[in-house]
This record gives sequence, structure tokens and C-alpha cells, in this order.
Amino acid sequence: MSGHRVHILAEEDDDPMLSAVNLVDVFLVLVVALLTAVALQQQSQADETVIRRAGEPDMEIVVRKNGHEIKYRGNGGSSEGQGVKAGVAYKLKDGSVIYVPEEGAPDAP
Repeated sequence: MSGHRVHILAEEDDDPMLSAVNLVDVFLVLVVALLTAVALQQQSQADETVIRRAGEPDMEIVVRKNGHEIKYRGNGGSSEGQGVKAGVAYKLKDGSVIYVPEEGAPDAP
């Protein structure tokens, strides 16, 4: 036998920084996948109201709530009802809306 020994557990001439870089790459892929999953989940659960063809006789209101979609369509005319005035709504400069009920107005059902 010659004097050359084979070490089974001998380290190769790898740069230790390469394995750290590979780990960082793996974690970056995992983070991007998790962020994408969270964004898709929040988007599917978001409540949303869309008004199509606003002001037109065939106006349509689409409400998405908890993953379900409800469509309301106009009939081409103005709506009529047998209700009574219940109060006044005011829009403030900051964009918030307040409702002031009128005295003697009936309570909401």
C-alpha cells in the first residue's frame, strides 16, 4: 500500500460562503412565495363595490363580499318608493360622512 490515505470525511475545497449564499437564495424564494400567498388571500377576501356605466340607464353595481359576487342592475328609469325622509347626510372636508336624523322621523326597520 502506498502512503496515500483516503479520508472519507475530508472536506472538499468548497468556499463556505457558497453554502451561505445558497441558503439566502432558498429563504428569499420562500419569503416571496409566502408574501404572494398572503396577498392573494387578502385580495380574495376583500369587500369591493364596483359601479359600471355610472349615470347611464343600464348602470350596474357589483358587490364582492367574502368571495361572493352580487350584481344590481338598473331598470332604465328612476326608482320610486313609498318611503319618507329620515334625515340628512353631510360630507365633511376630511371625507367622512355623518348622518343627522330629523325629529319625528320613523325609526329604521
